[in-house]
Amino acid sequence: MKVLKFGGTSVGSAENIKRVKEIVLKQDEDVVVVVSALGGITDKILNAARQASTGTQNFHAELTEIKKAHYDAIETLFNGTGSIKYIVDELLDELEQILTGITLVGELTVKTLDRIAGIGERISSHIVAQYIPGAVRKDSSEFIQTDSNFGRAAVDFKITNQNIQKTFANFSGVAVVPGFISKNSKSEFTTLGRGGSDYTASIIAAALDVSSLEIWTDVDGFMTADPRVIRKAYTIPKLTYSEAMELSHFGAKVIYPPTILPVYQKGIPIQIKNTFKPESEGTRIIQTAENGKERPIKGISSISGITLLTLQGIGMVGVTGISMRLFTALASVNVNVILISQASSENSISVAIDEHALDAAEIAIREEFEKEIASGQISKIYAESELSIVAIVGENMKHTTGIAGKLFSTIGKNGVNVIAIAQGASELNISWVVESRELRKTLNVVHESFFLSENVELNVFLMGIGTVGGNLLQQLQMQQKKLLEEKHLKLKLTGVANSKTMVFDRDGIEISTFKESLDNSEKKSDLTGFVDEMRKMNIYNSVFVDCTASDKVADIYKDILHSNISIVAANKVAASSSFSNYSELKKLAKQKGVKFLFETNVGAGLPIINTLNDLVNSGDKILKIEAVLSGTLNYIFNTISEKVPLSETIKRAKEEGYSEPDPRIDLSGVDVARKILILARESGYAVEMEDINIKRFVPDSFFEGSLENFWEKIKDLDADFEVKRKVLEKENKKWRFVAKYENGLAEVELQEVSSTHPFYDLEGSNNLVMYTTERYQEFPMLIKGYGAGASVTAAGVFADLIKVSNI
Repeated sequence: MKVLKFGGTSVGSAENIKRVKEIVLKQDEDVVVVVSALGGITDKILNAARQASTGTQNFHAELTEIKKAHYDAIETLFNGTGSIKYIVDELLDELEQILTGITLVGELTVKTLDRIAGIGERISSHIVAQYIPGAVRKDSSEFIQTDSNFGRAAVDFKITNQNIQKTFANFSGVAVVPGFISKNSKSEFTTLGRGGSDYTASIIAAALDVSSLEIWTDVDGFMTADPRVIRKAYTIPKLTYSEAMELSHFGAKVIYPPTILPVYQKGIPIQIKNTFKPESEGTRIIQTAENGKERPIKGISSISGITLLTLQGIGMVGVTGISMRLFTALASVNVNVILISQASSENSISVAIDEHALDAAEIAIREEFEKEIASGQISKIYAESELSIVAIVGENMKHTTGIAGKLFSTIGKNGVNVIAIAQGASELNISWVVESRELRKTLNVVHESFFLSENVELNVFLMGIGTVGGNLLQQLQMQQKKLLEEKHLKLKLTGVANSKTMVFDRDGIEISTFKESLDNSEKKSDLTGFVDEMRKMNIYNSVFVDCTASDKVADIYKDILHSNISIVAANKVAASSSFSNYSELKKLAKQKGVKFLFETNVGAGLPIINTLNDLVNSGDKILKIEAVLSGTLNYIFNTISEKVPLSETIKRAKEEGYSEPDPRIDLSGVDVARKILILARESGYAVEMEDINIKRFVPDSFFEGSLENFWEKIKDLDADFEVKRKVLEKENKKWRFVAKYENGLAEVELQEVSSTHPFYDLEGSNNLVMYTTERYQEFPMLIKGYGAGASVTAAGVFADLIKVSNI
């Protein structure tokens, strides 16, 4: 024999009752079917009772809906005829008479409430019993006996078990039983608490020692997390009784918590099944459930609407009985303590309670500790509201070291503040309190961190969609599928802005149509607004990507890092700003546990900074840096010839996309100076921009006036450069614009290099960096490759994004 329990949604309509019939008739053994009231009926009955208690006839609107729901069901299932109609009429008349009586006396007692609260179950059990061929109805109120604690009566198991065994002695076939209802020794109706139909099923299952208890509901089983918050949550195939109890207590409303104890004591497995997807395996709850070491936790659950009440005072230290008095005071006003957190110093103790119980709790505590407050032994009693409790649950945590460290490190890196922590010695559950506004982020962070999610998500907020930003989006689109399939990395474009508009989407913006999304967006582009939106979305694993060259964008980096959002910058402004600002950004990123990466600031896609960081972090000392760092200038000096004068090479560099729109930026040497500045700083040297000696090869006058004037004047230098070029050619030398840092001195200048120099064979727009270090003195380390162009720069930004994801 087995027991099947069907919830309100499972019997919520005639169509659903037909599904119940199919499921029951497919069973290959005797079954007891426990049913709840039709979906929403119990709430309507309680609302009607409250309205009646006001002394008015307003309850009739609810009563009309209650009648309609039942008449619609029997019309569909029985064509509105037969004995079922008379039974339903009789029970609905009973309900109306009681409601009318409540109206007359203007009072609603808990005893009366229990009398009518279970009428929905009494009706639904008659309907289901008559609809399933061969089924008989057994009245649970005739065999489940309780005390007289109306509203949530306690079961007298000795008498109840005897009654159940007597009722089902020699029974075979299908029995339908109403859930939730019971009676006391005086034969007065009582109820087992909201959710009590699960409990009814468990009581019967344990008394009859059945093979299994099946709870049929509208979900596939226990989920790793709330699927309304975490879309990647999935069904947990197996749980232990303890794990199921913990998850149920902390908000997983799959099963009524008291349900577990009776079947646990008998070792009867519980199967959670979906009435609407009966083919799904669901969740099986048993004594022991295997759980691999790679999955130390089974699930995450949460409770919102929490207030944390704290007693604090030096006078509490070493005083016995403080905790006992606190809990006694709370119990006296029926306040349930959900979580307790106390420092080992005993200087303070915090309890988490339902926010609606705050006033009663605070009054009770102040009355209990009135003398201690007056004497100053207890200095503060304060409450923090708008909080949530989050809990991770898993029996395997007790066998795995580092769970708490990983948990709170991950939460902290994502900018979530933990207000209180609680863990029992069993290590079955770790619970902590956070602000409710941080709940969504907390759940997502923890779900991913403990591999409950197969894929790592990285939420990208992109500012600037010009040549570099545009290329980056193309590369992201091309690689999204491959990264997801091979590396389990899901890159999402969550926010993007151009100079006019910006658009955000928590679920991700389709890259192929991002331009249309921007065109259709009503959000005007605004730096402050962009940062505010990122904060408001409060998404875990977020990264801000700066593909602009804007000083103003660089100025908001601190705000972004303070929000625990990583930064990947193609923009050189921040890293080459004042040393104090550069240092503060680096320090802030470290403090917040996020990344501040700017690899492309120096060599586009070349791993110049990353290699330098590896050298320094491994204990090497940088003695000298020599580099050709301008792809634009290298292109110019590789292209100049007898047939192609200087002015023409500069034009070609612009046309090929190597130079800035105003090539004077490249010719000034300032861009190269910024790069050597960044490398010197990453080597551990405190260098300012003004410390760098910039030796220009174009006269200062050419940098004044309009761009049009520049194009006219630059031709004047062609003849002089051609004369010098011929001399170089005869000497078998080439021009290279070289940046150098050594012994605290930094300079950038145009140099003549011989054929034996590593810079000599540098082709096209390639860059080359030489690091002379304590380890690499005789033969310096060389890094060489493309150092300019939107495509390789975008690839460098992409590489930094991968570093942020930590895959």
